[in-house]
Order: sequence, then structure tokens, then C-alpha cells
Amino acid sequence: MTTTRVLFLGGLGRSGTTLIERVLGELPGVCALGEVVHLWQRDLRDDERCGCGQHFSACDFWQRVGISAFGGWHRVDVHRILALRDLVERTRHIPRLAGSSRFAKEFTTLVAEYAGYYAKIYAAAARVSGANVVIDSSKHSALAHCLRHCEEVDLRVLHVVRDARGVAYSWTKKVARPEADGGDEMTRYAPARSAMLWNAHNAAFGLLRRRGVAVRRLRYEDFLADPVGSVRRVAAFAGLDPSVMDLSFLDPHSVELTSAHSAAGNPMRFTTGRVELRRDDAWRDSLLPRQRALVGAVCAPLLKAYGYPLGSTQPIPPARRGISDYTSTGAGR
Repeated sequence: MTTTRVLFLGGLGRSGTTLIERVLGELPGVCALGEVVHLWQRDLRDDERCGCGQHFSACDFWQRVGISAFGGWHRVDVHRILALRDLVERTRHIPRLAGSSRFAKEFTTLVAEYAGYYAKIYAAAARVSGANVVIDSSKHSALAHCLRHCEEVDLRVLHVVRDARGVAYSWTKKVARPEADGGDEMTRYAPARSAMLWNAHNAAFGLLRRRGVAVRRLRYEDFLADPVGSVRRVAAFAGLDPSVMDLSFLDPHSVELTSAHSAAGNPMRFTTGRVELRRDDAWRDSLLPRQRALVGAVCAPLLKAYGYPLGSTQPIPPARRGISDYTSTGAGR
């Protein structure tokens, strides 16, 4: 059976996954697809803009992917896929998806059907682009748990984490969605809500690792401190040979980004040219003290496990490779 190697970027939104995906997408042999989980609704149904700037229906890359995967996007039942998503790809289903025993035959069939749509897109994108590795930055932990049951996908998960207080502050910001052409804004969460989501999503990726999926953790702050070294290690984890790669587009302080066919995600996916790589610690001054304290208290166990100081004024110590920076198991299921 032919499988497609997929590097799945997981974690909670506003953790830096879009930037990391864009940087990894510049590597030879890699095709970055953005957040495929949103493709069905935002692109197929609403015809929003691809990262290249074209509407989805006018993007040559995605039209070729649709033909290769399904014989054309017109043959895809979007309503069926969204119904499947509600039935199997929700955070509340993770205990069932991660269970050590096989679940009911009906649920197994639904999971296989839902994951199969993604497998077809991944395989088609690899064929159209000629890539060896496809990146899906969907982030959703429940989707990753569904994909682990799909034999057509060689799943490797990059679990991206960022200090929960920085994530909480980012979720309070107003961010426009230029791809929607309607003045829409990205979802916002109160700090208490984002703290609970941060715990749930990150814990779910730890559970995925215990189920035998290859998972490697990368702190966003460590990526910014050593982008070149981080990219080399992630490339090796994805099965690529970093020793023969041309990384001239990347240096310790910036990256040169070209246009990409990102299906959905943070507006940063439209950015091209030279981009400065620097820490954004505005949350230390802009997030109210009581909000910092609340998020720190709610997320304390995982913050400590990931090597973050519980005091919001303390510097983040460098990660110990193999413990805080990266934690992995062997590939396979």
C-alpha cells in the first residue's frame, strides 16, 4: 500500500504554527498546505483566497489537486464531510479515538471515511507538487487522532507549544481575515477560555504520542532562538536529509518567504519577502496581572512540564533537547 508522509503541525492556535509552517514550506521536497481542516468550508463552500492570493476556484495548484484526488472538486460532497467532522472529529471524541481497544464498527467506518478524504488530498498534493513530505498545519488534536487510524498516511506530528500566557494575550487581539473579502475577523477568546483550550489540546498530543504515533515537541520560543537548528532537526524528524539542504533562505534573525498555496490559516500565510524572526513578549506588559495569574494557575502543570517558568517575569530557560524541546517515539502506529 502506498502511503503519503504527512507532517502534521499540532497545538492550539496563536502558538506560531503558521510561521513555522511557512519556514518549513521553503525546504526542498516539502509541500505546505495550510490548515486543511478548514478547506471544506472556507475554500470549497465559500471560495476564500489561497495563500497565493487567488480565490480557491482560480488557484491552479488546488484545482489540479482536486482533479487528482477526486476527479474534480465538484465531485466532493461538502455537506457529508462536515457531517462526518461533527460525528468523529471533535475534542469530546478524543477519549474514544485514543482508546486502547477498538471502537464500535460503525464509528470505525465513519473515522475511516473521514480520514480517507484527507489521505486523498495529501496524496494528490504530493503528486502535483512532486514533494516527499506534505505539511498540514490544521492543529486540531482530534483530527490527528483520526489520522492515526488511516493506513494511507505516514503520520508524524510536530507538537508546537508556546507559553500559555502569550497565547492567551494573542487570542484577545482583533485580527482581520483578508481572505474572506467581507471584513471578517478571526475568533477571539477570553484568557480563561484560551487557558482551558491550551490545556486540552496540548494534553491530547501527549496522549497521541502514548498511542504510538511519532510526535516531536517544539517550543515556539526555542524555534525563534535557533531557527536554523530547529529546522534541521524537524526536517530530519520528517524523514528528510538536512545535510544536503540549501538553507540560504534562513538565518538566525530572518527568513525569506515565497508565495505558498496555504488553504487556510493565520493571515501571515499571505506574507512574502524577508520576515524578521523575533520574540513577541508583549503579553508580559499588556495582559492584565490578574489575567496572567489566572492563565498561569490554570496551565501550571503543563507549563512546568514544558519547561516554562511559572513567574511571568522570569526568562524562559533553554530547553533540554529530548525532554522539553523535543519528545518523540518511533514512527508508526
